[in-house]
Parts: sequence; structure tokens; C-alpha cells
Amino acid sequence: GLPALEFSECCLDSPQFRERLRSHEAELEKTNKFIKELIKDGKSLVAALKNLSAAKRKFADSLNEFKFRCIGDAETDDEICIAKSLQEFATVLRNLEDERMRMIENASEVLITPLEKFRKEQIGAAKDAKKKYDKETEKYCGVLEKHLNLSSKKKESQLQEADSQVDLVRQHFYEVSLEYVFKVQEVQERKMFEFVEPLLAFLQGLFTFYHHGYELAKDFSDFKTELTISIQNTRNRFEGTRSEVESLMKKMKENPHEHKNISPYTMEGYLYVQEKRHFGTSWVKHYCTYQRESKRITMVPFDQKSGAKGGEDEAVILKSCTRRKTDSIEKRFCFDVEAVDRPGVITMQALSEEDRRLWMEAMDGREPVYNSNKDNQSEGTAQLDNIGFSIIKKCIHAVETRGINEQGLYRIVGVNSRVQKLLSILMDPKTATETETEICAEWEIKTITSALKTYLRMLPGPLMMYQFQRSFIKAAKLENQESRVSEIHSLVHRLPEKNRQMLHLLMNHLAKVANNHKQNLMTVANLGVVFGPTLLRPQEETVAAIMDIKFQNIVIEILIENHEKIFNTVPETPPSNSQLLLSRKKSTDSKPPSCSERPLTLFHTAQPNEKQENRNSIINSSLESVISSNVNSFLNSNSAPQPSLNSSDLELEVIKPNRPNSLPQNPSPTSPLSPSWPMFSAPSSPMPTSSTSSDSSPISSPLRKARALYACKAEHDSELSFTAGTVFDNVHPSQEPGWLEGTLNGKTGLIPENYVEFL
Repeated sequence: GLPALEFSECCLDSPQFRERLRSHEAELEKTNKFIKELIKDGKSLVAALKNLSAAKRKFADSLNEFKFRCIGDAETDDEICIAKSLQEFATVLRNLEDERMRMIENASEVLITPLEKFRKEQIGAAKDAKKKYDKETEKYCGVLEKHLNLSSKKKESQLQEADSQVDLVRQHFYEVSLEYVFKVQEVQERKMFEFVEPLLAFLQGLFTFYHHGYELAKDFSDFKTELTISIQNTRNRFEGTRSEVESLMKKMKENPHEHKNISPYTMEGYLYVQEKRHFGTSWVKHYCTYQRESKRITMVPFDQKSGAKGGEDEAVILKSCTRRKTDSIEKRFCFDVEAVDRPGVITMQALSEEDRRLWMEAMDGREPVYNSNKDNQSEGTAQLDNIGFSIIKKCIHAVETRGINEQGLYRIVGVNSRVQKLLSILMDPKTATETETEICAEWEIKTITSALKTYLRMLPGPLMMYQFQRSFIKAAKLENQESRVSEIHSLVHRLPEKNRQMLHLLMNHLAKVANNHKQNLMTVANLGVVFGPTLLRPQEETVAAIMDIKFQNIVIEILIENHEKIFNTVPETPPSNSQLLLSRKKSTDSKPPSCSERPLTLFHTAQPNEKQENRNSIINSSLESVISSNVNSFLNSNSAPQPSLNSSDLELEVIKPNRPNSLPQNPSPTSPLSPSWPMFSAPSSPMPTSSTSSDSSPISSPLRKARALYACKAEHDSELSFTAGTVFDNVHPSQEPGWLEGTLNGKTGLIPENYVEFL
């Protein structure tokens, strides 16, 4: 499909961004030409009754040849249905041609006019936005070049005025760029329903006027119903997606620097590079990238105005970076770069003083380092504790007893001030511990439903967890429904116990709501639209993530429709312990190890009562010794029995060690939890405080050697890949709980703590 256009790239305006933008423009032009041709064919169909047969055949051929291209790497069932609808229409028209039927009298009203309206109002608006964008690009580049050619010997007031003027032009160019990208993607999404719907109406009209088409209309009825639902679902998803994208665009306009795209490069952007010629020097514009780890600088000569490269790419290895003194060169914002593999000095000119400071900071130059990163926002007070379950149960009880048949249930939102007031009452520890299970009748149902959704959004992370978000999305993209249900079934049982219990409670309730959809108008699809972004929100807000909202909705639909099977049955019988060890041994010989084979890590949940905390601490210490001894004996003998633990004696929560915040978030599509170890962990490091202490600070200990108990394949550059039996040097605790740092073959990286034993 077409690549998503990220708003964050509008500011950089990189060659890759321009290339992706051109692919969207080409698709719009292709659609425009097709619609224009389709309108022409439709008019011929109405006017040329004598040549009706030939005109209808051509029209059908045109439909059959056109193929939709959706934004994203996969399509929903609704989009697949809409995409193949044109081929279905073509088949119907060919069958009608065999019966030599007449053209309907109102073809112009139901077909021609909507297509002309879409072409004029949507595609025409996109073309106007492109003209404005091209004009502003040329204006910005011209002003920037003129500004950079100003002599540094001019008066300070003149230079400041020139800087202000460039900032205004740059801001205007950035806003125009955002608006153009927004319009292009909007038209691409709109055509999925505004383009197909008139065709559907045209075909429906044909059936009413042709006596001989009666049987054909009956055959077409099922697909027509499916297509109508698909169009409505696509329209509903579009409305939600459009508001999300528009909201993101507004955020980008207000605070562009807080929503920068995650990049593999330490620094990237445009620089002017001084090139020496026989008769002087010239400054050539390059798009440059720099990676601190490899110290690699890549320079791509590129002209923004023409959108074309001006020569071959060049890459050098950084040796040093030095700020250029103002009195040593007439140009402003300059710095010198020395390369290991290139003689001489490369003089570069940044776009502003701030831009130069960022390049110097990235290249470890002499400019001072400023930490502009904001502290992470504090997490919400909502938790999956007794109070949290009590709040959700009270809200569900109120809805099911007083408002299960209210129209627009969960879709109609309550007044924000009332919602916040109700939440403050429910979250008050004094009232939360009371035995009362009902919410007073004075609170409206829409206020209660909004409070329930708001509480779920206030949790520190989504209920279905960031680390599984991509896995759930991939499950929804599988080809058949049975595979989707099976994969989602498996993923749900990898969630922590409390998350799964809360999700079970919620899905049971939503199934009851959906069963009353004739009264409340809230079908399973509508509930998916409401709860998808709440339960499966992505960790990073991007256009691509927003485009996946439709698959989040599908996940919720599957959970509601199959809640009894998913929550009341186990996914599949896990393999026996001997089979597990054998399969792991074979995997190390025949294929690269996978992180999905990682064993569980076991933690106990602290109780609020101090006496209970002491009791749990003693139980946990004893449990760890029992587990360690049993697992060690198990590893030595395949026939050793598993220890049996009673979950009623000790509340257990299975979690995966969190990666450092600085690492790129790219969760594995497979769960890191091994289903073959449901009740205990593999032998962990002999440092008990690392798994039982609530303090996540690193533990001071000497550097030691450790041996790998299991194979592991790195998911990120910061992790180490290894096979069972590998010995690591310089092993010491990491700053992140659940991870160690060690050295293997000269490379230092992260190692899962429960994968190794110290020597």
C-alpha cells in the first residue's frame, strides 16, 4: 500500500519524505484521471441509447481495471470488500449487457453528480493545496538562501531583523506543508467510500428499472448488504481516524519540537557544504545524517525546489568537529569537520545558530550541551488494584441495571466536569472501601460510561499493554477469522493476571451491551470503535499508528464475540517439559534463537498492610529457594516433577523486564513469555534483591562472569544475541530491573537477568 506521511517529516523535508509524497500525488492523479474517464463513460451510457451495449461494456471494463491502494501494510475485511467491489460491479454490468437492458433515467443524479462533486471538491482542493505548497517551498528556499548570504559584518539589528523574517517564512512553510499532507491523506481515505457509494446507488437503480434483471438483483443482494456495512464501517472508522490525525496535526503546529519522529540517526537535516573550485568556492546544499555510534556522516546533494538530487552521495567517518569563529569566515553558523578517511577540512553551514548547536552537540564538538528533554509525565493514579476493580464493577452494575437500552451507550460522552467529580468520589479510598456497590441514581448513564472509559485511559499503560500492542494488531491482520481468534486467544492469556481479569470483566459487560443493540444501537462494531483506542492505544502517536486504529477495533470485536471461549478456556495444551528442552536444544542447532523462548520472571505483589508485607516477604523468600532448587534439579533430570504453587496462597504477577526508555520501542510480535513455564521461573541471578526489592536502582557489586542457561536472539542493538552455554565477561547489574550488562566478543550489551547463572 501507500506509505503513511508523517507530520514530523514535514519540518525536515527530507528526500525520502518528498519521494513518499510524490507517490501519493501520483495516486491522486491516477484516481482523478480514472474518475474523469468514468464520468465520461457514464454520460455516454445515458445519452447514447443506440450504443448502449458498447458503452456499458467499456464502463464495466474500466471498473474491472481499477485497483484501490490503501494506506498501511494491510487491509481490513471491510476495505478488502470495498476494494473488490469494482470487480463485482463489472461482473454485474456484463450480465446486464447480455440481457440488453435500458439505462436508468436518473443515472446522472445518482452517479455523475457525486463523482463530479468528489473530483471537484476533494481532488481539486488537493491540487490547489499542492500549488500553494510548491509556491511556499520556492519562497522559503529563496528567502533562506538570501538570508544565509548576508554578511556577518552587517549591523546586529539588521541581522536580527533578517533572522525574524526567516523564522516567519519557515513557520509559514511548515504550516502549509502540514496542511497539504493532511489534505492528501484525507482524499486518499475519502475515496474509499465517496467513490464507491455512487456506483452502488447507480447499480441499485438499475435493478428497479429492468424486469429481466430481477434474478440478478437477488443474487447481488448479499454482496450489496456486505458492501453497505463495509462502507458504513469504513466511514465510521474514517471519522475517528480523521479526528485523531487532525488533532495530531494541531499538536504538531503548536509544539513541533515535542513530536519529532524517532530516527535511527543522532542528527539529520540540511547543511550547506563548502566546495572549493578552480576559481573560488561555492556552497552546495546537502541533506546530511550523522550516527554517533559509527561516527558516520552521510551527505546527499539535494535541491528542495526541484526535488531532485544534485550528485552522488558521500559518506565519511568523523574525526573531529570544531566551531568556526565568526571573524574567520563571512558566512554565519559555520563549523569545520575533519574526517578519518578524507584529507582536509570540510566546512559546513547550518541553517541557524540553534541548528549549529544541535549538530555540534551530536558530533561532540565544543558547543555546550543542553538537555532539552522534558521529564516524563507522572503516571495517573488509576491502578488495577481493589479500588480499580471496585470502580469498574460499580459502573458496569449501574449501566446494566439502569441504562443497558440507552441509545448511543458509551458513544455519547458526559459533561467533563461531572465525569471528573464522579471519578474523584469513586477513587476516594474512604468511599471505595465501603460496602455500597451501586452508584446513586442522580448520575446520568452517559456520565457513568464516560467515567469508566476515562478510568481505563488513566491507567499507567493500556489495559492490553504496550508490549503486546503490535502483536494484537498483527493478529487482526491475519487472513482468516479462525487464525485471528486463535492468535488473540493466545495473546490474552499472556497478559498479567489482573489485566486479564479486568479485560474479562469488561468484555462480558460489552457482550451484554451488544446483545441489546436493537435498543441501544451499539453493535459489536460500534463498541470496537469506542473501546479500540482506549484498550490498545499505541505508545507513540504517529499517523501510521492512527491508521492502525481500525485493526484495534477489530481486536475488540473479536474479544466481544468470542469472550466465552477466550477467557474461559486455555489456548492450547503447552508441550511437556522434556519436549520443551528437546525443542530448545534443536533450535540452537538449526535456527537462530528467538526471544520468544524466554522463561517467565516471578514477582510477588506487595500488600498495603505492613504485617502482610512481612508475611509475603517471608513466603516469597521461601518460594524462591524452593523454585531455585526444583528448577536446578529439573534442568539436571528431565523426569524431575514441577513444583506446584497455589495462586490463592500468594498473588503472582508475570511481567517482562522493561527496556531502557532511550531504546526504540519496537515490541516483538511474539510474546516473551514461554507458555511452557506457567508457574515458576528459570534460575535467576544469585542476587535476591534484584527481583524482590521495590527499588529499581542498580546494585553495587564487582564485575563477574556468567553462563547463559538459554539461547536468546537480540531484538534491539543494545541487546546481545547468544546461545545456551555462552560465557559473558564483566557482568554487572543494569540500571533497568530485570536486565544485566555484560561483554561478549568485545561487545557490551543487555542480557535478561533470568537467562544466566553467575560463575
